[in-house]
Order: sequence, then structure tokens, then C-alpha cells
Amino acid sequence: MQRLRIAKLATVVGVAAIGVAACGGSSSPSSSGNTLGLFDPSSFNTSNVSWLSANVNNTGSPPSSPTGTVILVGDGGNNSHPSAAWDWQGEYDTTGFEIARVASRQLVSYNASSDLTQSETLVPDIAQSLPTPTNNGLTYTFNLRTGSQAAMWNTNPPRAVTADDFIRGLKRNCDPDLAPNGNPGYYSATIMGFAAFCTPFENMPGGSATPASARAAYMDSHNIAGLVSSNNGQTLTITLTSPATDFLNIMAMPFASAQPVEMESVLPLTPPYTFFSDGPYAIQNLDPTTSDAVLKPNPAWSQAQDPIRHQYVAEIQLKADGASDTQTVQQQIDAGTADLSWDTDVPPSDVQGLINANDARFGRFPSPGITNPYLVFNVKSTSNGGALANVKVRQALEYAINRIAITKIYGGATLNLPLHQVFGPGAEGYVAFNDYPTPNDEGDPSKCKQLLQAAGVSNLVLTDYYRNSGNHPAVFQEVKTDFAACGVTVNGVTPANYYSAKNGIGTSSPTTPNTHWDLTEPGWVPDWFGPTNGRAILPDLFDGQLSYPGTDWGGYDDPVTDQLVNKALAAPTVSQASNYWHQADEQVMADAAFIPFQTQLTPLMRSSRVHNAIFLPFSASYDLSQLWVSS
Repeated sequence: MQRLRIAKLATVVGVAAIGVAACGGSSSPSSSGNTLGLFDPSSFNTSNVSWLSANVNNTGSPPSSPTGTVILVGDGGNNSHPSAAWDWQGEYDTTGFEIARVASRQLVSYNASSDLTQSETLVPDIAQSLPTPTNNGLTYTFNLRTGSQAAMWNTNPPRAVTADDFIRGLKRNCDPDLAPNGNPGYYSATIMGFAAFCTPFENMPGGSATPASARAAYMDSHNIAGLVSSNNGQTLTITLTSPATDFLNIMAMPFASAQPVEMESVLPLTPPYTFFSDGPYAIQNLDPTTSDAVLKPNPAWSQAQDPIRHQYVAEIQLKADGASDTQTVQQQIDAGTADLSWDTDVPPSDVQGLINANDARFGRFPSPGITNPYLVFNVKSTSNGGALANVKVRQALEYAINRIAITKIYGGATLNLPLHQVFGPGAEGYVAFNDYPTPNDEGDPSKCKQLLQAAGVSNLVLTDYYRNSGNHPAVFQEVKTDFAACGVTVNGVTPANYYSAKNGIGTSSPTTPNTHWDLTEPGWVPDWFGPTNGRAILPDLFDGQLSYPGTDWGGYDDPVTDQLVNKALAAPTVSQASNYWHQADEQVMADAAFIPFQTQLTPLMRSSRVHNAIFLPFSASYDLSQLWVSS
């Protein structure tokens, strides 16, 4: 599954060396950390700012009816699709999820709260309650809200959302124009019969080669054994292939949103775009060239239907390309000509000044599990005699990086925490350890040189693929400098399309990697947060045997790691899964599959007009369904 969610903080998207002992010391699972991965705010230097509750500005009372306009400004538009056609089965970045929050609903979702634990906790949405799995953890029964509480489509005339609509939404994940994002992977891996339905559908020709009528005919004539609608469409029963402790998190993704039958008559991501909403807002206008959009209150929605969201503003204006760069976005919010950023964060150069001024409009917020950026070794590279396939070479290079210098590029210790493993604080399976310690996290060139010599390698010349935008050139320069101190030459190349499989870093599996680069620095944002998100981090990055396209850019494939991933996914309890995730983390680091740099807080700014600005980790932004604006 190619989870290329765009981390606004950095504008990103996320050798079979078996059992090799890592150089350096590490802490054991019992000596530090927390096997449930609970986030520890004290890890960050957050002086003068309480970022969990900062920036809310909930003084006064919300309006009794939708009032005012909130303006979002960005500098890059919608990153998933150049057409900016939001399709909840095809959308895969945090900017799109920000809109999905107000325009689509799921069976279960997340509450809005300035308490981190509460914001990561699942709550019922269109379902009446959170289902308790039966049949030894294989069966989930969702009873939908009915009567005056039934969710409604803004169709003509409005009608209730049904279990059949949710089945249709899940089936659409396999549409040939939507499936390349990898969304079906979650459901193929968990729901009985989903893979058998999905494979023929996603293998159909894309675009106009497969008309909308042919796609609809396939969906209507092929059932998924594990999805059953009953009780006149008011009950959805889902049967899994094996228990999954994170299945409700998977069902909270926008990919699991319902879709009405009218969607069957249109091709996805193709003008003229068709939108239907069962949330508080509906997309009224969309400019496919600029990605600009206008959302207005959905007249079919009422507060009685929705226990999570609100409808406080009369209009949401998105000016996706309304600024030339991040600094200009910041200036507009500061001046009050814009209210919120769309695809950017507060520039790192502004952070300390806002902290020193104790500016109430500024806040720093956790999205636990982020690792961004990080350095990937291409273990399939044939350069230097295939040196990066040698685990001892990679272990030596682990000592090269000055993590403190990297954190300074991204705003310093007030936003960034050095990271030494796959899972960061707050992620499932997090237990702090460090196999490659260096003095003050500033690198150890002498140790690096010593270990390279012991590995029998000298005069390494490595090609680094990096993005020529944002902070990425500075990261490349730091990597180049740090490796040079170890006697390693790094040359930079900026591909035209960074994630492309042809000219960029992209690869569909470790068996077909790109071999024209040695190093690269992508980033990763988990699809969900809290104590059940191991699946949303490690498998995509380091499982070489995934049944769906992942983001194992460097081609790492280790059977021990793969076995631990399988055990974690099949574990019947969260604590057992967490233990397996930690073991997999240790194995990846023992193999030196990558160099983690840091985990981060997200710095956001709001205008002084915005009230009740509650951070939503899921979209790495403020929850548009909670805020209101003063005139």
C-alpha cells in the first residue's frame, strides 16, 4: 500500500541481512520506554507553550447558525491528484483528509479534543456504537443510525446513508484509477473475499478504456463474501480472514467512506467532477487548474445526525495556490487576510520568535509516529561493487549523521526530537533504544571511519536523490557534509518526479527496485495514531513480502523482519502486537536498513478571527468541523 500522505511539516508524502548484531549498545525492552507507545510530552522542549491546549481560542459561544467565512491559503495545491479531484477512495494526503473531515463520514471516526489521548480514541460516527467483535474476533456488526439520527446524502431528494452505500464505497477502492494509491491493501489484508473481488477490478484498463458503466456492472455483479448488508440496509456485517486489533482504525479511514449509487455513473478523477456529501459541508465549486474550492453547508445534514462534527461557518474558501511560498502564507495569516494554512506549516525561521512572544495564535501539536525526514539505503544498488548490500557498511554509516544539525534545519529542539529507531514516541511498539549512539547525537566520524575500514570498504561514492524544494536541499547538504567527515563522497541528483518509479525513488516491491541511486531522504506520516498503529508504519517501509505495493524504497527484505510483522498483525491483543512490533523495530535497526533522523511536532498558526481551533492529528491540521470565526 503506497501511503504517500503529505506531511505538511516537510511537504513529503513515508539486503536480506539476517540477525546481524548491531554495533554499539542498545537498551533492552525492559529498561526504558513503554510497550504501548504512549506519547511523552516531556520528550520535547516545549518551554512557554502548552501545545496540547494552545491555540484553541474557544472564548465566547459558537453561532446558532452558520456564520462567516474561513479562508485557507496554500502554496502548492492538492498533492495527490493534479486535477485536485477529491475522491475519498483515492485521496491520500493530509490536505485531502482535512476536507474529508467535513464532507464525508465513516462508520467510526475520531473525536475532536485538545487531549491527545481523546483525539486518538475511536468513537461511533454513522454507526450507533462501537461494535464488539464476535466469532473469535472475526465478525464486526455495525448498526447504522436511524430515524431523525440517520445520516443523509445531499442527493435530490435527500436520502439516508445505508450499509449498501458503505459496501459500494469499499468496492470503489479497487477501481483501476483509484487503486494505484494502494488503498485496497488494508481491506484485502483483512476482509474475507476482498482480495478475490479486488484483483480483477484493479487490473482493468484505467481512464476511458473502461467506461463508468463497465465499472458499475462489475461492482454490482460481484459480491465480497465478508461484506453483508441486512435489516433493510441498516446493518453492515463484516467478516475478517483473521483477527485484527486495528480493524476499527482501518474502517475510520476516508477510504471506508460510503458512496451513493450516483457515483457509479461517473469516471473517478475525471471532469466534470461529481461530489456527494453526508457531512456538514459539501463541495460547491472546484477549479481543477488551481485546486481552489468553495465548501458550503450541506442542507441535508443536521446536528442530530452527527455526534462529532459541527456546522459553524457559512463558507470554507480554499485558495490552494494563493501564495508563492510558505513565508507568504504565514504573512497572510499574520495580517488576517487568511485564517489557516492549507499545505504548509509555520516556517522554521519564525518558530522561536513566536515562542518568545508567547503568541496565542501559534501552537505546536503532536502527530505521534512521524519520522521525517529519514535516510534510506538502496540495498539493491550496484554502485561501489554493491557496497550498500553489506550490513557492516550500513552500520558504519549509521554513525555519520549529526541529528542535532538536522533538527536545526526544521526549527530546532522546540519542534524536533532526535530519533534512533522506526517507531517514535506515541507509536505502537515504541520502546526507546539506540544501537548507534554518538556524542550528543552529533555524529561520530571516527567510529564511522573505523567501521568502514573494518568492512574493507574505502573511497565510497554515493548518489543521493533529493528534492530541490523546502528544507530538502539543506538536508542533502548536511548528509553530504556528515558523510564526507567519514571519508564518503556524496553527489546529489534532483529527479524531476521524486516518487516516480521510472526516474525517481519509487518501486513497487523489493524485487523491482531502482538501481540508479544510493541514498534518499523521504518522510513518513502514519495513517492513524495511538496504541494500534504499528501496521500504519513498519510494514510499508520495511516488509519485503507485502501483498500490495508499499514504500520499501530501498529494497530491504529480511525474513526475520517479515515474520515478526506477520506475528504482530495476527496477534490477538494490543500488548502482544506491540511486543512483536518492537522486535521488528530492533531487527530493522540491527540490519541498518535506514537512518532515522527525528520525530516532530507540527507548528500551526491561525488568524485571530478563528475560535475553537482544535488540532486533529489525523489530518495534521485544525478540525474545520469544530471552528467558528468572528467578524
